[in-house]
Amino acid sequence: MAPRDNAAKSLGPPSEQTPLNQPSPAIVTQDAVRRLPRWALLMLCVVYVLPGYIGREPWKNADISSFGYMLELLGSHQWQAWLHPTLMGVPSDTSALLPFWIGAWAMQLAPAWIAPDFAARIPFALMLGLTLAATWYAVYYLARTPGAQPVAFAFGGEAEPTDYARALADGSLLALIATLGLAQLSHETTPALTQLCFMAIVFYGFAAIPFRHLSSTLALLIGLPGLVLSGAPTIALIYGAVSIFGLFNARVMHLEAQTRRRALIVVLVSTLVSLALAFGLDLFIWSIDLSLGDWDRWRILGRLFLWFTWPVWPLVLWTLWRWRYQLLDMQQHRHLGLPFFMAVVPVAGTVFTYAGDRSLLLALPALAALAAFALPTFKRSAAAFIDWFTVLFFSAWAIVIWGVWLSLQTGIPPKPAANVARLAPGFEPVFQWVALIAALAGTLAWGLLARWRTGRHRTALWKSLVLPAAGATLCWLLLMTLWLPALDYGRSFAPQMREVRHIIGETPCVQVYGLSTPQVAAVRFHGGWMSRPLGSSADCAWLLVDINAEKDLQHAITPSQWSLVNRVPRPTDVSDTLLLFKRAEPAPQ
Repeated sequence: MAPRDNAAKSLGPPSEQTPLNQPSPAIVTQDAVRRLPRWALLMLCVVYVLPGYIGREPWKNADISSFGYMLELLGSHQWQAWLHPTLMGVPSDTSALLPFWIGAWAMQLAPAWIAPDFAARIPFALMLGLTLAATWYAVYYLARTPGAQPVAFAFGGEAEPTDYARALADGSLLALIATLGLAQLSHETTPALTQLCFMAIVFYGFAAIPFRHLSSTLALLIGLPGLVLSGAPTIALIYGAVSIFGLFNARVMHLEAQTRRRALIVVLVSTLVSLALAFGLDLFIWSIDLSLGDWDRWRILGRLFLWFTWPVWPLVLWTLWRWRYQLLDMQQHRHLGLPFFMAVVPVAGTVFTYAGDRSLLLALPALAALAAFALPTFKRSAAAFIDWFTVLFFSAWAIVIWGVWLSLQTGIPPKPAANVARLAPGFEPVFQWVALIAALAGTLAWGLLARWRTGRHRTALWKSLVLPAAGATLCWLLLMTLWLPALDYGRSFAPQMREVRHIIGETPCVQVYGLSTPQVAAVRFHGGWMSRPLGSSADCAWLLVDINAEKDLQHAITPSQWSLVNRVPRPTDVSDTLLLFKRAEPAPQ
């Protein structure tokens, strides 16, 4: 059910005219805002969230690297180590602290029968669910503002504000789930997901200020410091500083004086706490990239924006065009101004820093909100085009996924299996009944949904995004069920570590040289050995060396002390080959 509003009186009277005397472009009847069944929306979210957190190994590189820092904290009892996480003495390449704390705490609290990597994922799965919920409620309250309301009809029949807001919130959630860039990064135990979660919380906090005094206060007090501790202090401080400046303006958000003063105090306190945390813990890491004259960089950025934010970006452009007159006064139309502001900051971070897709990830909730406001302005022909394109696009990908799986299991057709054998040498297909049943259920549901949506039904605002969200969920489900064994084999260090263990067996420790942070984490987790830097201990009988450090090794060891035993590549990437050296036995006296 939609929440009740106990602070609607804080809003001014609706205004149907823009500064240029243009009416709202939203023309919506009550029939177009009927409810999307809650059980269907909840089921879609569950099916989207759970696959990718269950039954897989930690993947390279950021996923297992973050997990390695969590494991290191798990065995540490010194508060200095928790304030400056390291893995074998190497600090993280981010300033994030909270994601590592959360993973370590989850492993500490989990019972012994739960695998540590799965225990660390549980709070991150909850954070993804919280991100979806916060985005829904943020758009719900934005759609309740006067500037977002549809045109009032002369004889009535326009959408009721609550039903209209619920329909747009449903549309924003569907748009967020449909976004291609969300799938992988939101299912990894990395600081990127923690930043996304607190970003959505801040978004909700700003959106709900006129309606929900307590929850918006808590969201802002938690969200901005959470962004700082998650490795995004600059973004948090920009949000806080700009919001403080905006709240000094009496016209902002159409707030009553008392509500505006309360919001100003809350944002000011949260920003000051964030500033103290950022400087006190030295969490600023500057990675500015001003090479804007490089054409190759713009080509890479353009490709990233096109696929990462698909299919949201065409809807965002349509929103900006159809609401272009309202954009001239975004303070009066905060349903546009707030998500626009929330999206511009991480988009700028994508362009001017090296963060790339992990910065762009933070813009997705706000972009989904802007995409939702395109729905009231769609023509029936545009909605039909989206439906048919989505059906063909995701159905084709589902057929490809099923075809490769059938080829691996039966050998028919033979070419997909041969391609997998070439890309992942040594991989043995695994048949899993649970995965097959889940994939069949998802495919059947997709077929029924596609048949229903392409039939003749009354229009609803959210209908244009049902198929994109369901199609993205279906493909993600199929990948995380039918293809999961192959993806695990290709994207984790587990097969390589099993081969290393087969050679060296049980040993208390190994010395390492030239290994990256993900490789060190894999040695400790998959191998179960304590890793120590080369030369730090005479008790370790084995030495693991990354192949890229082989040239420098001659200056670090005495050849007579170590003998090369084997070379163990990672099956899908020979650049991750490990050289295994064994300490030479001392000569008899």
